[in-house]
Amino acid sequence: MEILLTGKNALIGGSSKGIGRAIAERLAASGASVTLMARSEDLMAQIVESLPTDKGQSHGYLVVNFSDFPAFKTQMDTFFSKNTVDILINNTQGPAAGSALEKDIEECQAAFDLLFKCAVYTTNLALSSMQKNNWGRIVNVASITVREPLNYLALSNSLRSALVSWGKSLAIDIAKNNITLNSILTGYFDTERLTQLYTQKAKKMNVTAESVRGEMEAQVPMQRIGKPEEYANLVCFLASNQASYITGTSIPIDGGLLKSF
Repeated sequence: MEILLTGKNALIGGSSKGIGRAIAERLAASGASVTLMARSEDLMAQIVESLPTDKGQSHGYLVVNFSDFPAFKTQMDTFFSKNTVDILINNTQGPAAGSALEKDIEECQAAFDLLFKCAVYTTNLALSSMQKNNWGRIVNVASITVREPLNYLALSNSLRSALVSWGKSLAIDIAKNNITLNSILTGYFDTERLTQLYTQKAKKMNVTAESVRGEMEAQVPMQRIGKPEEYANLVCFLASNQASYITGTSIPIDGGLLKSF
């Protein structure tokens, strides 16, 4: 199935590496003009330089810090005063790992700003042009821990659950405008974030990082960690006209890892 996104503008969070970068590359390959958002200007500049422009695209990037909401809000206000977005990918880095007992109220507030507040604010700005154009695609990057929490990811579990629930509520309101909003429940993917998590876990357990990764792979029915490119294929489909009747859903992409349904 050929997916064409020619003429569409996409704004992609956390896109200097990992899943976000793979999404940017896949959407650009399908003809979209993409704007990257992340902290690393050097990485984003290199990515933008490598993206295809054969379908008349124009790519760019924004240097943002999702952990500094006041500054992020100002940047989003400025961006949307001059630009419109057809496809929005809400994706940020995750908060530091830790159990509920290890997290104080300040860390909870910071996680709320990072995972929930940034996404809600950006989405509300993007909706203005989407509603005028009677077309839009919003994808929230969430986690399988929304359904099956991991105790050492207490903040991520909680705030990503809030984002998914909010997304479901909003999807109902905007469906009449031909705007879809879906959340993806992310399993184990070969990214720096995953490496950071299993390396940290290995130190606590006094074992090798390789052994922890091996255990993670063994938990997945497909017996492997996912590739960011595989994730990007799902996002590209959800961003297309072919997925026009899919909205308000939470779609796991995890190699069969989730036990619930």
